[in-house]
Amino acid sequence: MPRRHPVTFDPLLPNSPTTDEVRAELAAILSSTAFESSQRRRDFLRFIVEETLAGHADTLKGFTIAVGVFGRDDSFDPQTDPVVRLEAGRLRRDLDSYYVAAGRNNAVRISIPKGSYVPRFERNENVGVTPAAGPGNAGASSARSLSQPPTSAAHLTPWTIGIAAILLLPVVLGVIAGLLRDGPPQSASSGSSQGPALMVLPFDAFGDEDIAHSLANGLAQELIGNLIRFPGFRLYVMPLGAGDTGVTGPKASERDPDAAYVVRGSVRAEGEHVRVAAQLSNTKTGQVLWANSYDRQLIPGALIRAQRDLASEIATILGQPYGVVNRDLLQEKTPAVSTMQSYLCVQRAYIYRRSFSQSEFAPVHQCLEESVQRDPAFSEAWAMLGWLRLDHARLGSLEPAARQREYELAFQAASRAVAMEPDNTLALKALSSINHYMGHYEESERLARRAMERNPNDPDTLAQLGWRLAVRGRFDEGIPMLKQAIERTVNPPGWYYHLIAIDLYLQGRHAEALQVAERSATSGLGVSQALSAIAQGALGNREGAQKALAQMATFGALARDPAAYFRLNGATEEIVDALMKGLNESKSLAGTQ
Repeated sequence: MPRRHPVTFDPLLPNSPTTDEVRAELAAILSSTAFESSQRRRDFLRFIVEETLAGHADTLKGFTIAVGVFGRDDSFDPQTDPVVRLEAGRLRRDLDSYYVAAGRNNAVRISIPKGSYVPRFERNENVGVTPAAGPGNAGASSARSLSQPPTSAAHLTPWTIGIAAILLLPVVLGVIAGLLRDGPPQSASSGSSQGPALMVLPFDAFGDEDIAHSLANGLAQELIGNLIRFPGFRLYVMPLGAGDTGVTGPKASERDPDAAYVVRGSVRAEGEHVRVAAQLSNTKTGQVLWANSYDRQLIPGALIRAQRDLASEIATILGQPYGVVNRDLLQEKTPAVSTMQSYLCVQRAYIYRRSFSQSEFAPVHQCLEESVQRDPAFSEAWAMLGWLRLDHARLGSLEPAARQREYELAFQAASRAVAMEPDNTLALKALSSINHYMGHYEESERLARRAMERNPNDPDTLAQLGWRLAVRGRFDEGIPMLKQAIERTVNPPGWYYHLIAIDLYLQGRHAEALQVAERSATSGLGVSQALSAIAQGALGNREGAQKALAQMATFGALARDPAAYFRLNGATEEIVDALMKGLNESKSLAGTQ
């Protein structure tokens, strides 16, 4: 069965809209007043939808769109001309606004996931669904009891009413969802239940009451929506307006004695400015683990974007694999409860995969093997076990037949994780990586992009996709992703830098390549030392080349056959040839060849 191109439109899926339905929705969008002000964005949307429907989704790149939509010629360079990227961002915002208002009841929805220009077509499952009415309209009464106290209409201007309406939309949706759950604190987690409990408290509001309350509630709800995308957390929320005075509030730890964290914050709106402050605390110790504040202008057009951006940034800092919560957990003693032991095994595996230290491999691998025996329904343990089996295959001294068997075992473990939780980003990342090393590059990219769609706030997901695109020669797409992942990661692993250094070397920017290679030296793969040697050789630095080559010689597989090692990692022949040429020149300069 041939592999499909990595597109988001699949008419074979049982609930996918048909081609005719998608075209009807496109016509409705283009005829709406929300899109009448920009012919360029209308043309942009029409182009990417029709290309996807025609089966050309894999060609929707910045260059193709620049030529086909914006009239650029073959000299178009996305690095110097950001027209496609900027217009794509505006188009995403226009679509969001359209589906908040005019298109909210449309049967089909068209969106453009971040990190891609390929549109996504989905049915609106809420169309035609009417909530059951409770006795005496209890639902409406409950919703009012969970909201902030009403404000006199005499104090509301048209401007504040408009802003409040926009900002309160996610709050209203959150309240409706909350009414369907029983009793505070309410669990918002949809994934595995092995990880730490995290409670998000309502943000306090000060200053301009209308705007501050609206932004505080909207920010908390958006933060919850972003955090829930990170696998492993047990996420709890307090009903809006419930209030809280203690550090732990109504404790998540009363339900989850192993570990518990609380996120709280405040919004102060005064004059033309708003300040948002947020912090994360350990509920067992009371220690503040992270805190930050953000200042934004109180402008209608910028406020809703600020709410989204701040929620995304806070969720990224707290939830990422190398983020605040997981780092704090690893500093504690391993708890006795088996499920938390399994969760911490996954986090230990993430730490191993920062450096790929061979001394750490065996204990982490054993820990994961025990985890899947102890907690066979824990998809993340299966996913990480698949990743470590892959590492054993690609980093160990195995014969080809034995390596292939390890690949198959890795594939089975990660596939089991995806079967358990199809939208778990860790499972998708692991299966994507394994497919890459098995040579299934299209499937690997499809899975990586699916993980990106599920959680665009995880910088490790961004780095995984960027690395694989770059190593296959698609530097124009992969390098910006890797740079963005580095900017958003608390403490980036060394391998995030490898392809950036290679790209700089191929451009002839040897001094910069050396700087980046040296920054990646925390990786225990030997690639950093090889790239340093190549850059030192290109710069004519004999002593530096000798030192880097001596360090590289301590790494088994890479030192024995560098070309085979780079090919094993999926590098194109052009990249392998360039690196081997540089390595041979460095050896010649150092007198070791």
